[in-house]
Amino acid sequence: MDHPRPSAYTFNMTRADTGKVEGRGARGVLRFLGLVALGGVTGGLAALLAVGFVGAVVWLNDLLLVSPRGRMMFAHPEWLAVATVLVPTLGGLIVGQLHRAIPEGRPHTPADAIAAVQTRRGRLPPRAGALSALSGLVSLGAGASVGQYGPLVHMGASLGSAGARLLRLGRSEDNITIACGVAAAIATAFNAPLAGIVFAHEVVLRHYALRAFAPVAAAALVGHVIAAEVLDRGALFHVEQLAIPRPWEFGVFLVIGGLGALVAGAYMHAILGVGRLARRLPLAAPLRPALAGAGLGVTALWVPDILGMGQETLRFATIAGAFGSVELAVVMGLKLAATALCLGMGFGGGVFSPALVIGTLFGALCGTLIGLAGAAQDTFVFYAICGMVAVTAPVIGAPLTSLLIVFELTGSYALTTAALASVTLASPIAAQLFGRSLFDIQLTARGLDLSSGRGRAVLEDARLGDLLSQEGVTLRPETTVTAAIHALGQAGHGEAYRVDADGRYRGSLTLADLEVMREQDRSDAPIADCPATPRPVLGPEASIWAAMRQLQEMTGEAIAVVDEDDVFHGVVYESSIARAFLRYSDELRKEEHGAG
Repeated sequence: MDHPRPSAYTFNMTRADTGKVEGRGARGVLRFLGLVALGGVTGGLAALLAVGFVGAVVWLNDLLLVSPRGRMMFAHPEWLAVATVLVPTLGGLIVGQLHRAIPEGRPHTPADAIAAVQTRRGRLPPRAGALSALSGLVSLGAGASVGQYGPLVHMGASLGSAGARLLRLGRSEDNITIACGVAAAIATAFNAPLAGIVFAHEVVLRHYALRAFAPVAAAALVGHVIAAEVLDRGALFHVEQLAIPRPWEFGVFLVIGGLGALVAGAYMHAILGVGRLARRLPLAAPLRPALAGAGLGVTALWVPDILGMGQETLRFATIAGAFGSVELAVVMGLKLAATALCLGMGFGGGVFSPALVIGTLFGALCGTLIGLAGAAQDTFVFYAICGMVAVTAPVIGAPLTSLLIVFELTGSYALTTAALASVTLASPIAAQLFGRSLFDIQLTARGLDLSSGRGRAVLEDARLGDLLSQEGVTLRPETTVTAAIHALGQAGHGEAYRVDADGRYRGSLTLADLEVMREQDRSDAPIADCPATPRPVLGPEASIWAAMRQLQEMTGEAIAVVDEDDVFHGVVYESSIARAFLRYSDELRKEEHGAG
């Protein structure tokens, strides 16, 4: 029998890998309270960073003549056109250079935070997080049509992950602290702590457990108090005293929801489509944002409302008569195209704010058309808000969060009920036609499919090389049948693997096939003459999920692990795959149902 070659792959289950949930008792209570305190600290720091980020964007927008106020106050209007084109173009150049310092060559987004939590990888890289936040700041400051909430969410998530890394916490706690940072960012940005808590659970964690709820709630509350009470940040927009919608208008709100799903789908696919087109352009990736900035600037000479986040446009769109129907349609279409251009070509930023603006313009357009048909306009803001929710909820995959944002921003139960009517159709239709959210579509394109739940995502992220064993019986092709049978009997296995002198895999054979050859008086024949038994072969970087799929098609004891040069690395036994499946399932169960 030939001795197996040494391998770098071993089955190594460390304490961190187990993701063990601490037991009950006083020690468990203290650990839980510590996690809640860490959530509060994370929330406070995330709130301060978020407020500073937003303040810096506002300052840059005024300074660089992006905001309507900055453009109105500019003393040299003859240079305004030059600045309108030059600022986003130079901003794109800077952003492109920043992305060169990120390993993936792109800014990290909330999708990266979701992937880290859903695969239990945790540990968001701080350097990429800082550069992504800076990229978002430059993009927004230079007037790119992108959102600020994406960078804020990822910044909060990176901060939470850094806290867990500093305290050497396990992966389960790391996931919770990431959710804490996300919740604080949403609570601070929207003055909506409940929406922050629900967003963290609905979009990032995707489960509800007491163990995660308390730290996330603490982070959202601290973030909200610091932003709203200490720093006195105002709401995104204010809604005056409302009229009550007539019963038939709820039917219109439902229709707005259905149509809003189509707008959301167009928005998501426009971003993805421009991204695919950008990769085929004969232009270096760092220069693409500059090209997008130039195109944005030229278009903004005609419609400056498409510059920046568009908060002023959003506020005006909720006022009846502020825009005409044609103007609403033009601005909505150009805003959608500008956002797809900026994000697809590589500017850093989020998708949430532009979706809010596009949705509000869409709802306002619906309200205006209803008004033109002779209906009263005292409920115009209902249409604008319903459109906003109908487009935003499918894009971020968070209908409950969208409803809570409406409720916490307006304090109006009637407005929230109308928004509920739109979300009722918008999110399911969009999910059926396009997918759960833009984040999930982006992750699927990167090879991480979350549509089948977190268990599959974890197994797809776990590498087969971690389960590798060297206990498999390897035989040279010139080994005789008698020697092979003896080797298998000594090792207690029923299968062997032919490996040549260069360590290359040459097929599998079973004890049953060897016994047949011996009964045929071919005991001294080399096993190279033995017919190979079909067995699946996978690479060391294959996932455990892929191995489980292979097990459905085979009745053997192990899968051979072979690299792209056919070099044999070892085997992964069926029992090891089953144990790994049970271990990961148990970790997820404890994490998702643990009470603390």
